[in-house]
Amino acid sequence: MKLYFILFCLCFTQLVSQAQKTFVIKGVVKDSLTQEVLVGASIAFSTGEKSILTDMNGEFKANLKSPKTIITVKYIGYSNNRLLIVDVTENYIYSINLSKKVNELNEVIVKKEASLQELQRPLLGVNTLDIKTINKLPTPLGETDILKGLQMLPGVNSVGEASNGLNVRGGTTDQNLILLDNAPIFNPTHMFGLFSAFPSDAVSSLQLYKGNIPAKYGGRTASVLDISLSNPSLTKFSLNGGISMVSEKIRMDIPLMKDKIGLMIAGRGSFNDFILPIISPKFKELKSNFGDFAAKLFFKLGTKNTLMLSNYLSYDYFQTDLLGTFNNINATATQFRYKTNNISAKWIYAINAKNVLETIIVNSDYKPDILLPELNSTNKVKISQAISYKQLKTNYRYFTSKNTIEVGFDALKYGINPGELLPGASQSVSAKKTALENGLESGFYISDDFDLSRKLQISAGVRYSYFMNLGPSDVRTYQENLPKNEETVTGSQPYASNKVTKFYGGFEPRLGIKYAINEDLNLKFGYNLSRQYLQQVSNTTTPLPTSRWKLADTYFKPQISQLATIGISKNLNEKLYQLGVEVYYRATNNILDYKPGADFFLKNNPETEILQGFNKSYGLEIMASKEKGTTTGWINYTYSRSLNRVDEGPQPEQRINFGNFYSANFDRPHTINASIVIGQGKHHDFAFNFTYSTGRPFTTPQGYVEYNNNLFPYYSSRNNERMPDYHRLDFAWNIYNPKMNPNRRFKGNWAFSVYNLYGRKNPYSIFYRSENRVLNPYKLVIFGSPIPSLAYKFTFE
Repeated sequence: MKLYFILFCLCFTQLVSQAQKTFVIKGVVKDSLTQEVLVGASIAFSTGEKSILTDMNGEFKANLKSPKTIITVKYIGYSNNRLLIVDVTENYIYSINLSKKVNELNEVIVKKEASLQELQRPLLGVNTLDIKTINKLPTPLGETDILKGLQMLPGVNSVGEASNGLNVRGGTTDQNLILLDNAPIFNPTHMFGLFSAFPSDAVSSLQLYKGNIPAKYGGRTASVLDISLSNPSLTKFSLNGGISMVSEKIRMDIPLMKDKIGLMIAGRGSFNDFILPIISPKFKELKSNFGDFAAKLFFKLGTKNTLMLSNYLSYDYFQTDLLGTFNNINATATQFRYKTNNISAKWIYAINAKNVLETIIVNSDYKPDILLPELNSTNKVKISQAISYKQLKTNYRYFTSKNTIEVGFDALKYGINPGELLPGASQSVSAKKTALENGLESGFYISDDFDLSRKLQISAGVRYSYFMNLGPSDVRTYQENLPKNEETVTGSQPYASNKVTKFYGGFEPRLGIKYAINEDLNLKFGYNLSRQYLQQVSNTTTPLPTSRWKLADTYFKPQISQLATIGISKNLNEKLYQLGVEVYYRATNNILDYKPGADFFLKNNPETEILQGFNKSYGLEIMASKEKGTTTGWINYTYSRSLNRVDEGPQPEQRINFGNFYSANFDRPHTINASIVIGQGKHHDFAFNFTYSTGRPFTTPQGYVEYNNNLFPYYSSRNNERMPDYHRLDFAWNIYNPKMNPNRRFKGNWAFSVYNLYGRKNPYSIFYRSENRVLNPYKLVIFGSPIPSLAYKFTFE
């Protein structure tokens, strides 16, 4: 009897051990074309195990109940992949490739740091924006606008409707590094900020780094906006485009050699400036047109090599008579014309599954001009500027089970023409030219994203940047401890061509830490230091495209910014809702501000017009979003302050506001943004945008001085008043293929929108005029009434 009992126990133990046996499956998820790993891809199993996400190396590992399963892999912007596995082999690593979607209109929402994929990353202040989301949002005149979409995120705004660029966490527009397929964009807008300068149909994704900036980026102190052009399809031809009240656009995907070579071409042109007087009588004398073009050639050279060539062209022309004469030139109008021509090449060499080498070459040219038609003449006086930017960059990535290591360097050469006056056939204007500026900037960096445990992840890196200002140039010397002006000049030091006049450099540490309290709750901390050697010089709140760019030199020190951030992110109600909270503090040395009455026009020594000081910016950002269901959207609140202090010496000319802190131009304490998309089935949806913010600061006169029967305003402090609060509601109705066969190769949809739905007269600026010996204030309004628009988009495959 005892023997039977022992045999029974042995059999039962064997059956239990078989029942409890698990099967370990490992794999890695990559982009099918570039072989880049995809972080945060969702892995689901047909055997009922809990879904998991890939780690920083694109890898996953799971314990299965059965050796047979079906894996479903999902990643935003990519087609799903289903893989049948008959027999799980523990030591085998399954490589799963995902293909990017082409021209699909599935629902995608702005991804704040609290979203599923971003929860995997130990970085703070990272926003991923999908272009399909922007297409649904209301926009002015029906024109899809990338920058307007970004301004709906916490910590991102602008000074008004017609303003160039973005202001991120209280920073200036030039403190943002904007890259389009690795090439810099110096002017990201058309028509002085009314529209983004990016052909939206050619853009696949955007990433905005406003907290932790990875070590591979350098040269700016506030943020990095990394925009990627879409890769062309290698399998099928497609055509899409559209028409709005502002522009006409088109995009083509052309497979030149199936599965090997593809070409993407996209263009947009605006020839509808006759609509401007309809919008407002103030625009009666305005003339404006713009265009942009993007092309991307994709070579898949075997399984290890990929080559991508990109080209971006942008053109703007804008004429107004509002500015009248310019610098004592008797002109009938002022015409602005600016061009961008970027060319970039990227070679990706996948040495093996764990080693990838990238090499990037960039050539960028930006040329802004001002044309001044002379009175009673066919001659045009031309004021020309130019920026030349050439860069070589290489990056090596090494993947292990717990680490992603990146090592690289970049070197770039600047050539700047600050300004040149070309009189043409004019008899009353003399030619004038400022000295050219040249500089070399280089950076070496290493970073490591690694897992210390299942709960603790760290992204650590350091960058060393080095800048040299090069001759030829004559560097003035001034009397010590006195204001820099013509009276305090003591001499000059000449430097020959390519001789170093001044150099700067230093280490730039970057750190991000994520601690997972549980599966749905993460705590993060970030710190980074950045240096900026190229700055924009302007005495306007929103710099014109023709504003002067200046390299660091003997008297213009590079900006140095330190940012510390702490945040918490949580998923709620089974990941249906996401909540993120961040607190930040940023200290920036050597910020630029202008002396009262400063004039930079064709100045060889702008240091006599500029002061440098200190900026402190701090704030709280809260964002809640819903990414699933019929109704999706987000709402965020930002409290932020941005304060400057400029005190270079004891003389009044060396100080602003007596050396005390004052509000920076972009100091807007309270901001609320909300976006909501209400689905109405497959054929249409409604979208709403609401934004509110505290009015930005401006300077009012404290009195006036009378001289020769003329009144002149007297200013004692800067940014001492605020404009009225800004708020606006927008509406859009998107209609998809009404009563149309979904299997047709040609598909079209309409978008009806109303910008500024309740007609809020938000002032863009406030200015003063002397009338009957009294200074009267006036406000300039850009969009003071509801602006309806209708746009049509089509796709042919």
